[in-house]
Amino acid sequence: MEIPFEFQRKIVGCFREEGERWLASLPEKVAHYAELWELTIQGPVSNLSYNYVLFVEDALGQPFILKLGVPNFDCRNEMDTVGQYDGNGCAKLVKADREAGVMLLERVLPGTMLSEREDEEAVIRIFLTTWKAIRRELPTDRKIPMITDWAVSLTQYAAGQSNPAIPRDFIEKAEGYIKRSMDHPQHHALLHGDLHHENILYSEERGWLAIDPKGVGGDPCFDLVSFMINHVMNKPDPRAVLTYRVNRISEELELDKIRLLKAAVGLSTLYACWALEDQSDWQDTYQCAIWFNELLEESMNLSIL
Repeated sequence: MEIPFEFQRKIVGCFREEGERWLASLPEKVAHYAELWELTIQGPVSNLSYNYVLFVEDALGQPFILKLGVPNFDCRNEMDTVGQYDGNGCAKLVKADREAGVMLLERVLPGTMLSEREDEEAVIRIFLTTWKAIRRELPTDRKIPMITDWAVSLTQYAAGQSNPAIPRDFIEKAEGYIKRSMDHPQHHALLHGDLHHENILYSEERGWLAIDPKGVGGDPCFDLVSFMINHVMNKPDPRAVLTYRVNRISEELELDKIRLLKAAVGLSTLYACWALEDQSDWQDTYQCAIWFNELLEESMNLSIL
């Protein structure tokens, strides 16, 4: 069974010994669920991140996705979040083993990623349509992490470094923006938590759909950040594209730009800290955080005039 080295490195970097044990058990676990659910394994997807995701077919030749994650709260929370979306704006959950961290999901066909579209304005419109389709209230039947729970990583990173790569004052600013977002509970809702180009796929039957939700609570502005920074460094003038995305999104959603940029500074800095902890690329994400902060300062200065 093919388990790419880079995927293994990510899993061990994130989950340490637990990740090593899970990787060792993965071939047996895949074989078990293939037999239990009468699936034919076709192979892994090309963009594995922190879950092992396979193309499969059932006994009738119908296509599905088999997704296996390290069994923990986050994995179970994702299952519950997919269930809350109930196929509306998001790929459907077909079967699940909560304790084992295994899901059988609708396979979106042809599954064209939003990243394959080149026209920036068209991409923004599709993204916002998907963003709107998955707006949900906070669940009342289960507890989910709030965005402030994620922000604890900022404090932990700063405390654990004698000379942090990201300055402490910048981390404190980012953490403050995330924490102060909780002062406005009227804004709080269920968030996808990782809504970007590769997590929005095209279905011939149902249009553009989100996949792989994390399920976290907070200001919906936070659900705009992953998209705004994604692939921006591949552009000829990345800062200009980032600015364009900020302006278009705030205009289209009639959002206070300062509110959006505070969320962007907070979450992009958190992403950079996570990347540092996982020993993966972080500089580009941190650069986006710096640009967001510059745009925020410009907007705040204009609001004073």
